[in-house]
Amino acid sequence: MNEISPPSFSQRIYSIWYRHILVYVKNIFSNGIPPFLEPLLFLLGVGLGLGNFVGEINNVSYVTYLAAGIIAPPAMFTAAYECTFGTFIRLEFDKVYDGMVSASMTVEDLFIGEILFAGTKGLFFSFAVLSVISIFGLIESPMAVFCIIVGFFTAMMFAVLSLLVTSFVNNINHFNFYFTGFITPVFFLSGIVFPLNTLPKFLELFAQIFPLIHSVNLMRAFCFNQFELSLIGDIFYIITFILIIGFLAIKRLRHKIIT
Repeated sequence: MNEISPPSFSQRIYSIWYRHILVYVKNIFSNGIPPFLEPLLFLLGVGLGLGNFVGEINNVSYVTYLAAGIIAPPAMFTAAYECTFGTFIRLEFDKVYDGMVSASMTVEDLFIGEILFAGTKGLFFSFAVLSVISIFGLIESPMAVFCIIVGFFTAMMFAVLSLLVTSFVNNINHFNFYFTGFITPVFFLSGIVFPLNTLPKFLELFAQIFPLIHSVNLMRAFCFNQFELSLIGDIFYIITFILIIGFLAIKRLRHKIIT
């Protein structure tokens, strides 16, 4: 009689990722259309409106400058929502993880798969924004296609951070503090809407702590074909952030699920 071997690590991670994909595509119209509409509305409302007053920034029109920056935030927002409200509901209300852990899954499997799913959503959202701004001729560099890879890792950054926040939260309404007190300031202090060198020096240096600015730097480099050695530091920051914060988040969530 052949002995049945347990699924491999990659199979377990894939099954978690695929489960989330199936849930997401059940409402593909409502989930898939907004990522293409939001950048269009933002560019019309902010880019064209302020562009008449701002003029050029770094030798490009303001709307072009803005277009290269707004590829990153959707990856941040989708991962933040997915791994706060989404994870909390699966954890506390639907008890999805209880059934998974009682099978052949480990806690590490659950959240690595969840982080990869958030990264996939970030890739899709970045692709949606890049498609819109490319159609309007705002970004013409072929290298801009690599922005979707940056979007994947951007979403993973905010996925692990959001999971860490979720590990401390006992009331779903407390996520409002995270979004208002952290996510919103990160959006405005990441050089998306205006260059950070216009800020006081101490605030410009402080903004370097925030994760999103490093993604924006990389995306603008690909969009404008302007590469500097400092981008190595941005890549190192992103990878280190995912590994360290991801380890801490999964460790805390393991304790929360097991106990």
